[in-house]
Amino acid sequence: MKGYKEPGFQDRTARAADAKKAALERLKAAPKLDEAEIAARAARQQEREAREAAKREATRAAKEQALLEEHARRAEEKRAAEAAKPPVLTEAEKKAARDARYAARKKRKS
Repeated sequence: MKGYKEPGFQDRTARAADAKKAALERLKAAPKLDEAEIAARAARQQEREAREAAKREATRAAKEQALLEEHARRAEEKRAAEAAKPPVLTEAEKKAARDARYAARKKRKS
């Protein structure tokens, strides 16, 4: 009984060449597509690409609309927060308010 013989470089290259030749023969033996089938495939591909482009555009538009709505909501919240803040008084207004409180307190005591 013979032992296992490791395939050499030439054996491997010969097997690879045979495999390439067989694949080429299978490719040549495959039936050729007629022009109508090629045109139909191209039309289907164009339709698919158009649908995908429309879907991408709709998704982009929806994201942009959501972003605009979020921006408007935040601006409205900011305006509401600004309106809820007490007004900022100037130093003269603060002094006048202090003086009025002082005068009212003095009037109550007397």
